[in-house]
Amino acid sequence: STETVSGHKIEPNPNFLPCFPLQALSSPHPECEYIFQLEKEERRCLQYISEQGNRSTGCRPFWDAVTCWPHAVTGETVHRACPAVFSLFKNSTVSRNCTTGGWSRPFPPYHIACNVDDDIPETEQSYFATVKLIYTIGYSISLVVLAVAVLILLLFRKLRCARNFIHIQLFVTFILKSVAVFIKDATLFSSDDTNHCTLSTFACKVSVVFCHYCVMANFFWLLVEALYLNSLLLSSLYHSRRCLWGFSLLGWGVPVLFIVLWIGSRVYFEDTECWDINEDSPYWWIIKGPIVVSIAVNFMLFMNIIRILIQKLNPRLIQFNNSSQYRRLTKSTLLLIPLFGTHYMFFNFLPDYFNINLRLCFELCMGSFQGLLVAILYCFLNQEVQKEVHMQWFRWQERSYGVVSPAAKGSQMDTPF
Repeated sequence: STETVSGHKIEPNPNFLPCFPLQALSSPHPECEYIFQLEKEERRCLQYISEQGNRSTGCRPFWDAVTCWPHAVTGETVHRACPAVFSLFKNSTVSRNCTTGGWSRPFPPYHIACNVDDDIPETEQSYFATVKLIYTIGYSISLVVLAVAVLILLLFRKLRCARNFIHIQLFVTFILKSVAVFIKDATLFSSDDTNHCTLSTFACKVSVVFCHYCVMANFFWLLVEALYLNSLLLSSLYHSRRCLWGFSLLGWGVPVLFIVLWIGSRVYFEDTECWDINEDSPYWWIIKGPIVVSIAVNFMLFMNIIRILIQKLNPRLIQFNNSSQYRRLTKSTLLLIPLFGTHYMFFNFLPDYFNINLRLCFELCMGSFQGLLVAILYCFLNQEVQKEVHMQWFRWQERSYGVVSPAAKGSQMDTPF
């Protein structure tokens, strides 16, 4: 529903916003705050009107879509404060006269007295439109690059190993997260006339559930990457199929468990709107809690990796035959700093209201390019991948043109980890 303040419209912003991680995901859309607060005030006013009963004299109490006006006698001037939802802008009052013909028009008008002018909505709309454009570009580029990376790791038989199996699963979670964002945008913000603040359809709830699952699976596969790297540094044992099944259960199965529990809690206890508003909801911790734990564990594993590498790179402990291997491993691991979720530790312990614009820019805009960085670091900059692609290219040239390159002879892959 669109609220009208003396001819001035307050309506939801159609350009906001996809799946948020952590605190940002649990907060209501900024423009929905206006709608929800006004709806609360309306319910209070209607209850007040029902309690007053019918009075034959004076002006009857009524709700004018913004403020509740009490009963007044003829000739009385009633002053009401601007709605609390506008108190951040300016504290002022609006008045009405009770005349023989009923209530007069408010003076000064709401959009003047409460400072609800066009500049604020336009500024917010421009900001959110810019954020949406950036994350749409980021997710689109990441989606294409990640798809290419998955095809490369699947097509070349020599690249099939436990390490690349885990990389592929991580790539897929980033792809699914990108798809989920596009689906949710298309479902909730397909039309300017759609009020996503009160939208409650099966399709929109499914899109929100799918989006939450993809985000959660992405965090857990980042955790799997950290666990795998730790296991490689601590042990040189071969990782069996049973170990890979365990990683798969952790990455794909554990999020399913928590998502099902969250769906049940929303259906039976909090079946409101499109399930995308989680402010002050205790059931939101069913999803947020495991993500916070995974981030904390990931951070500890990352610090442990740094500790192990510092020890193993001690010149007195490095043997001649494995020094280059550890140096390559160090280089590869340090490149994963922004991918281990360490930056989420910073936002995780800040209050929800802390610089929401900075958080949205960081988690949405920069986060949309995270899949691109993962594909580049895990696939395209990997020496094994580069050598195998070159080998296939030389073999194709040999079959097509009869050209044999010396680089294609006897080339072997090195495996830093």
